[in-house]
Amino acid sequence: MFSLQMNLFPSPMLPTQSSTKTLPTTTTTRRRAILFNSSLVVASWLNLLNPTSSLSQQLQDELQQQEDHLVQLFQETSPSVVSIKDIELAKDPKNPSNFAVLDDDEDAKVEGTGSGFIWDKFGHIVTNYHVVAKLATDTSGLQRCKVFLVDAKGNRFSREGKIVGFDPSYDLAVLKVDVDGYEINPVLLGESKNLLVGQSCFAIGNPYGYENTLTTGVVSGLGREIPSPNGGAIKGAIQTDAAINAGNSGGPLIDSHGHVVGVNTATFTRKGTGASSGVNFAIPIDSVIRSVPYLIVYGTPYSNRF
Repeated sequence: MFSLQMNLFPSPMLPTQSSTKTLPTTTTTRRRAILFNSSLVVASWLNLLNPTSSLSQQLQDELQQQEDHLVQLFQETSPSVVSIKDIELAKDPKNPSNFAVLDDDEDAKVEGTGSGFIWDKFGHIVTNYHVVAKLATDTSGLQRCKVFLVDAKGNRFSREGKIVGFDPSYDLAVLKVDVDGYEINPVLLGESKNLLVGQSCFAIGNPYGYENTLTTGVVSGLGREIPSPNGGAIKGAIQTDAAINAGNSGGPLIDSHGHVVGVNTATFTRKGTGASSGVNFAIPIDSVIRSVPYLIVYGTPYSNRF
């Protein structure tokens, strides 16, 4: 918002070399002031008679500013969000070792989709454990993970994702992709400890495989407890009404400044419909920041090392 400031008093007259008397100038100045003030009174009466005109314009300007901000927020953040596909390669009877390489032309079965976000410029991708659980527990050698990214120049490319670490107790996993020759944009990390109920938040992900989808909402609740994939409980989860559906898992929940404040991970669905109920949850980013560096370096969470 901005305000217009108007100087209601005339500027003092600068001395001149003219020898004429100053009285006429003072009289003229007073007349101008009277006319100016009269104009203000008339304008005020016009606004009172038709208040909707200025109010409507002000509301339109505010709405336009909000819309422009949201568009900019998406354009700046979405290149840091990735799409993830779980793929099962067809078993080759001629290859008893079950060793296979993921190929773009491979006749493979897509078993699920999810989201993630770029953690750093080295190609580490953060997502939910349940998005890549089949790859993490694969014993057949046929499970693969394909990650679709956008580089800093807007070029789309895909790479096979390799698991470097995972933590089922917090439903987190870290993938590594080869980004040689590409410049990528990591997300901006925020903090979740100072979030307030009612604060605006936004989810970016790939629900049902529709890439680069933005949904909006507010922080609906804090300190929630949701089940984890290993049967335990994730404490301190963020509740939001920003729509989260199948395929959004692992994507970022961001604030109004574009900072990631959570990892979208779960939603309650209406029984028998599969439709979102509007009660959705994200892992707080403070927990993610504590866990991810250990997953990258050691492959296991901090709690497993002691």
